[in-house]
Amino acid sequence: MTSLLRVLVVVGLVGVLTGCAVGPNYRRPSAPVPESWKEMSAASSSPEMAGQWKAAAPRDGASRGKWWESFGDPQLNALLEQVSITNQNVAQAEAQWRSARAAIRVARADLLPTVSATAGVTRSTVNNRTATVVTGTVPNVPAATATGYSVVGDVSWELDIFGRIRRNVEGSVATAQATEADLENVRLIMQSELAADYVQLRGIDAEKRLLDTNAEAYDRALQLTVNRHDQGVVSGVDVAQAETQLYTTRAQSIDLSLTRAQFEHAIAALIGKTPHDFSIASDTKEYAPPATPVELPSELLERRPDIAASERRVAAANAQVGVATAAFFPQLLLAASGGYGSSTLSDLFNLPNRFWSIGPTLVATLFQGGKRRALREQTVAAYDSSVAVYRQSVLTAFQEVEDNLAGLRILADEARQQQQATAAAERALELARNRYEGGITTYLEVVTAQVTSLANERVSIELATRRLVASVNLVRALGGGWQDSELRGPAVPAAPAGEPIPPMTPAPASPTRTPS
Repeated sequence: MTSLLRVLVVVGLVGVLTGCAVGPNYRRPSAPVPESWKEMSAASSSPEMAGQWKAAAPRDGASRGKWWESFGDPQLNALLEQVSITNQNVAQAEAQWRSARAAIRVARADLLPTVSATAGVTRSTVNNRTATVVTGTVPNVPAATATGYSVVGDVSWELDIFGRIRRNVEGSVATAQATEADLENVRLIMQSELAADYVQLRGIDAEKRLLDTNAEAYDRALQLTVNRHDQGVVSGVDVAQAETQLYTTRAQSIDLSLTRAQFEHAIAALIGKTPHDFSIASDTKEYAPPATPVELPSELLERRPDIAASERRVAAANAQVGVATAAFFPQLLLAASGGYGSSTLSDLFNLPNRFWSIGPTLVATLFQGGKRRALREQTVAAYDSSVAVYRQSVLTAFQEVEDNLAGLRILADEARQQQQATAAAERALELARNRYEGGITTYLEVVTAQVTSLANERVSIELATRRLVASVNLVRALGGGWQDSELRGPAVPAAPAGEPIPPMTPAPASPTRTPS
């Protein structure tokens, strides 16, 4: 049996090394990539965007991993560190990645021989009665009982002459890399969602603090108005207006507590905790959008894990075209069997009781009613579909980056105008108070000025929060700190736009991308 195994190994290796992998060799599909960002040229003329983002340069020292540290909030840093550990969506994606890696080993196992062993004992009865045709009598001869013992080893091996197994392995590797990119994409999505929820929660803290501060001022104004009413200086209308302003502001402050609680609960779920076991204390810290290095558009394809996942699925679909193409060619099987058989257990392993067999088998399907051709057409269509998904993911990525670049630029311009509006509203409020205290006007003018001033201050806070959220979304659109080199494996050449899948002809086997 050892000699037989050696023969099988030598023949198999020769067959694999001299074989070819049919079907198209993979090349990365082309995708539309602009030369520069549209918003970068628009922002270059905006003084409000100075320092908000800049074109990334090699070794610029910017964080490529823990991008959230640029916000300068230790509590945010601590929360985002927990996403990779306790977030259940990340845990699910990680399990799917491990499953895909195990599928590689399953596919690679078909490249090796299958060895099996069987040990058995059988007891059978042989009927010794014979019929006599002439007389028509049947002698009454008792049946004989025999026992047989056997130990058999079998080796079977499919020689991958036309690359069916290798293409399947290639597809499994590409699928595993796609799920690895999916894992990183889920991680980035969860981190960016948490960061966006956190900055919005802090925005609510700032807005609630503003309302509470104004409520205190309105309470003092109410007491002043009540005193003036008691002295007969003003009417009860002024008191009612002051009360309305105070209680409305307090109600607005209470209403914000609901939204804040919902953001807090969302953050708890993102880090794998129940809302009962999690809380975030109010904070008065003010935030500013951090400077974000913006890569060139061509580098975006290397930084977005969702794009990498789509591209790897194109490679997997391409490999399945090769698998379907290999079905048109015959399969070469090597099989060997050997062992011992005897009717007595003590003589089982004696040399005369040894037996063996070996031989190749060529299996070819001659007719299936067009099934194989239809299956190949199906895999080609699946490949074309995956290419379209890849190109659309590239277009969507460019759109998301431009959206958030535009958001940061426009919100910065809006914030500058809003600062002027807020300052003007505060001046108007101060004048209205002075006029009221001097008895020149009614309290309605003060209330109107208060409403306008408070509304403008709230808009300023909301704009600051929206700019922070846009900064988080920009980091997410740029892929965070991820690079597709983390998938490991040689790069594949890009194909010209619209290049069809090559015809069904054998091609030299191409190396597969394999994770370390």
